[in-house]
Amino acid sequence: MQAFLKGPASISTKPVAAKEKSAAGSSGEGKRTKPIPWVEKYRPKNVDEVAFQDEVVAVLKKSLEGADLPNLLFYGPPGTGKTSTILAAARELFGPDLFRQRVLELNASDERGIQVIREKVKAFAQLTASGSRSDGKMCPPFKIVILDEADSMTSAAQAALRRTMEKESKTTRFCLICNYISRIIEPLTSRCSKFRFKPLSDSIQQQRLLDVSEKEHVKISNEAVSYLVKVSEGDLRKAITFLQSATRLMGGKEITEKIITEIAGVIPKETIDELLLGCQSGSFEKLETLAKNLMNEGFAVAQLVNQLHDIVVESEDYSDKQKSAIVEKLAEVDKCLADGADEFLQLMSLCALVMQQLTQNT
Repeated sequence: MQAFLKGPASISTKPVAAKEKSAAGSSGEGKRTKPIPWVEKYRPKNVDEVAFQDEVVAVLKKSLEGADLPNLLFYGPPGTGKTSTILAAARELFGPDLFRQRVLELNASDERGIQVIREKVKAFAQLTASGSRSDGKMCPPFKIVILDEADSMTSAAQAALRRTMEKESKTTRFCLICNYISRIIEPLTSRCSKFRFKPLSDSIQQQRLLDVSEKEHVKISNEAVSYLVKVSEGDLRKAITFLQSATRLMGGKEITEKIITEIAGVIPKETIDELLLGCQSGSFEKLETLAKNLMNEGFAVAQLVNQLHDIVVESEDYSDKQKSAIVEKLAEVDKCLADGADEFLQLMSLCALVMQQLTQNT
């Protein structure tokens, strides 16, 4: 009987050992570094790494040296480093250990109605900040609440925040981040130090993109880098994302201007020139065919509006009267598209007006 009992026990130990081995193997595999989007991988780790925003960096450096930090309001176009700057400053202030305890970050994806401001934010703001950093550096006696995309908060929620900002000034600093400062109520803007984040200059963007390309061993021509900067319109985040997408698409081959055009969804100049020639021909049937082809190719009409605006304004072939009429129509179409209008109908409406303007003098 004992031999019988011992048998299965001895047999059953082997699968267990195998399971343990596989578990150990899987945990070992889990330790491998996971692929991270380049935007996150190359996000500034400290304030010195923030590019082109000299005034903001100077103020934050002073506060890092020991001076007090005011309530902050960062505003400017997307991809210019607003969120990265305050997160880098908070990491330097509190260190990796206290960062999670001392920083509350709320984004537009989180619920930020009046109830959350009254409960969650107020409760966090009322907590006293205590504890010291493990590395022995000085730790400031306050916490930071980061409200990203604050311009999408309701006026009621912003009004509720006003009182909390005032009452908890001893223990909490607020950093509001937005694209449009006009959407932040006046009582909040007057309580904050305002900093405008400028669109990054072409040279700074090119330098950053070349640094990323070098670290990731990406082959890219100088013309492609310049074109990438032009397409991203001062948004470094967009530029790095396009670069990563192009690298994945090419699989180690050199990235060219043509690949950037495809990745970014930019309409080729030849296609727009062909459309403008169709408008000059005066044939509505030809124009409709060209418009259908443009839609079938999958190009966005909003992208066409942006590119056509630059072409019309910079062109010397059109009179001032023609330019003003076309640009006004571009504005109308852009508004209709933002409101969810049908793309093909808006494209035809735009092309019909361009055709009318280009053919009425001939």
